[in-house]
Amino acid sequence: MSEQAQAPARKGGAAALGWVLTITFNIVAPILTYNQLHSSGMGESTALLISAAWPVVDMAIYLAWHRRIDEFAAITLVFMALTIAVTLIGPHSARMLLIKDSFVTGIFGLVCLASLAAPRPLMFYFGRKFATDGTPEAVAWWNGLWQYPGFRQVQRNLTIGWGTAYIAEALVRIGLSYALSTSAMVTLNSVLSYAVTGLLIFWTISYARRARAKGEAAGVAATPPQAA
Repeated sequence: MSEQAQAPARKGGAAALGWVLTITFNIVAPILTYNQLHSSGMGESTALLISAAWPVVDMAIYLAWHRRIDEFAAITLVFMALTIAVTLIGPHSARMLLIKDSFVTGIFGLVCLASLAAPRPLMFYFGRKFATDGTPEAVAWWNGLWQYPGFRQVQRNLTIGWGTAYIAEALVRIGLSYALSTSAMVTLNSVLSYAVTGLLIFWTISYARRARAKGEAAGVAATPPQAA
């Protein structure tokens, strides 16, 4: 387990630039583009479709930089496509639009849980995106951690936590959409979404730190005194 602590040195400038590009192209730019286009009178589906160009730009930059596809940008594209599909399907009443938003987060939760049947769960790839600077050495180090049972269990537990939380959030939002007025739900919709995501990020960081400290302690305890 002690090998888990031997992470390669992170390239601060490259890591910071990677974070800035990821957040800008996958979160900030799509939201600003959609809000600007939609407030100018453009339809929801068209505005969402144009907003989806930003993750494509991020994927192109990442591919040119690291010679591989950015999983985070790919997942962002998939869920923007799901959002467009959900927006186009069915009636377009205010309540149904609120419920449709819940479908997207619920589907994400289901995808998380379904990925547990894959060779590696979804949170493994999210972790690799945000815990490394994307260099071949860092990626190889992260991939190598999969050999440790404790690391595998942590990734699976994180995936279960995110999947369960988003499914629960979707169900709660659907129930509240019928229990509350539309105006109240519009406000609560955004607050609840950001609150759940923020809590999940906090839990992920805390849980990962505790698991790493436990693994390092176990590695030290298993080291013979003469080796130590």
